[in-house]
Amino acid sequence: MHIIVDGYNLIRRSDELKRFDKKSLEEGREALLRHLMRYKKHKGHKITVVFDGWESGSFQEKKDRQGGIEIIYSRRGEKADEVIKRLGQCQSEEFVVVTSDRDIANFIEKRGGTGIGSRVFEAMVERTFLAGQDKNTASDNDESDEKPTGKKGPSHRPSRKKRVALAKMKKL
Repeated sequence: MHIIVDGYNLIRRSDELKRFDKKSLEEGREALLRHLMRYKKHKGHKITVVFDGWESGSFQEKKDRQGGIEIIYSRRGEKADEVIKRLGQCQSEEFVVVTSDRDIANFIEKRGGTGIGSRVFEAMVERTFLAGQDKNTASDNDESDEKPTGKKGPSHRPSRKKRVALAKMKKL
């Protein structure tokens, strides 16, 4: 699974990362990358983060790699949204785009990808970290307390598009 992250979108939607961004753009980016590196270490997914460079960036798109995460800075005059759309068009593997921008999410979903809101992704990442910490302390009986809902049959089944999106999200 390939996760493509709209970098500044996630930073500015996250209460935790926003604190670093208020100090400087560089600190916000570094905090996001540290956060994603921890996640990559747990899950092993391929991660690409795209940052805007369209106002004050280089005249050419810049690529970097840090902690196994690919980082792309859009060139001057090009927004990260355009880079993300371009990446989504040439994906041959399962991919998820993390952004709260509905225009990008809709575009990606039309191309077979899944769009996940920034806050939803952040919550999933936090749950991953908490689950890793609780593994050693959790008892095996916790799962047996769950009761079935009793709902069955196709009338309660989500649409195929929704089921595909949910299957991809479970892999995160």
